[in-house]
Amino acid sequence: MNWIKNFVRPRIRSLLGTAKRDVPENMWIKDPDSGQMVFYKDLEADGFVFPSGHHHRMPAALRLKSMFDGGEFEKISGPAVAVDPLKFKDEKRYADRLKDAKSKTGVDDSIQAGYGQVNEQAMVVAVQDMGFIGGSLGMAAGDAIIAAMRMAVAKSCPFVIFVASGGARMQEGILSLMQLPRTTIAVQELREAGLPYIVVLTNPTTGGVTASYAMLGDVHLAEPQATIGFAGQRVIEQTIREKLPEGFQKSEYLREHGMVDSVVHRHEMKTTVSRIARMLMKVQPREISPGALVAVNA
Repeated sequence: MNWIKNFVRPRIRSLLGTAKRDVPENMWIKDPDSGQMVFYKDLEADGFVFPSGHHHRMPAALRLKSMFDGGEFEKISGPAVAVDPLKFKDEKRYADRLKDAKSKTGVDDSIQAGYGQVNEQAMVVAVQDMGFIGGSLGMAAGDAIIAAMRMAVAKSCPFVIFVASGGARMQEGILSLMQLPRTTIAVQELREAGLPYIVVLTNPTTGGVTASYAMLGDVHLAEPQATIGFAGQRVIEQTIREKLPEGFQKSEYLREHGMVDSVVHRHEMKTTVSRIARMLMKVQPREISPGALVAVNA
């Protein structure tokens, strides 16, 4: 028995009150491009963009806060849905997976949305959170997206969604796949109301969401070097028995081939989105300083 590890260390932690902290366990994060170690708080203050320019995954709550003026917005909640409707179990019960994901993230599902002002332009913004079961699309997420889109219709304002997902949540089977046509119908409601629908593709955007609402926007923006596609590159290569081009599913490649309208640095995203929204709404554009960045930890 290791008495230092099993008794002394837990006792010290309890005395110091360090059993639970609001800071990540790893205070330093390695830049995948340069190999440089970056202090977490510095990375957070810079919008989770490494000095090399690599865009790290950004927490959904901070993404919303960074988009809205002053970080203030009205939260949009989706309706309650049945939990584990199929009583699914693989290595672990689906109900337990949901419980763990909710405990880890502090949210109910993979979609968070809000209504507020983005550079003084009323807007509904939704964010898909990869941290919640890989940003997968299930009934709760589908209903949250639809509720956010209908809020935009009710407020007569643009709708923006930041997409990041591994695809449909297969623990919900056909009920998950039904969210693809349901969200497509909600997109059509935006169109009938004459409201802009702007999609921002982040890393990664894959699976069923790419076959539905993620590729139905009036304008498609993407963050640099984001992976965007339906099936994985290896699966495609094995299927067609050919080697795919370098960077086949990266945002820059998709821009060159017409699938993405523009690749936008995260520091420029709020400014770019608000300008596009004003143009599509035929509102007089505002003068905004290039590269304006709202601190996400303000």
